[in-house]
Amino acid sequence: MSSHEQQPVNQPDPWKSFRGVMAGTLILEAIVVLLALPVVGTVGGGLNPGALGYLICLAGVLVLLAGLQGRSWAIWVNLAVQLIAIIGFVVYPGVGFIGLLFAAVWARMLWLRHQLLGTPAGWRLLLS
Repeated sequence: MSSHEQQPVNQPDPWKSFRGVMAGTLILEAIVVLLALPVVGTVGGGLNPGALGYLICLAGVLVLLAGLQGRSWAIWVNLAVQLIAIIGFVVYPGVGFIGLLFAAVWARMLWLRHQLLGTPAGWRLLLS
């Protein structure tokens, strides 16, 4: 290779970083949902089998989804799961609030995805 030729510079992959942020957010949400177990048990009138099953299943789904963030439909499923979390108002108002809080986080993530797609590098990555 002559001195006039340049080697291609490794560009950071914004999609890889974004997928990591989405997976990390899902893991964080699962931890918060599991931390609601003692609160519901103590303040929320006790953990009946339905409430316990709801919280554990929701946390499990969130952890499973963290591994699927490379899929093109992942962000839409992440938003849909927030509706299930918001239904948590039935279990305990604090659980529903967790759902609302993370729904706002995911709405912001959707906006960030839109911004990333608006960049030329984002479109090249999407089309490749």
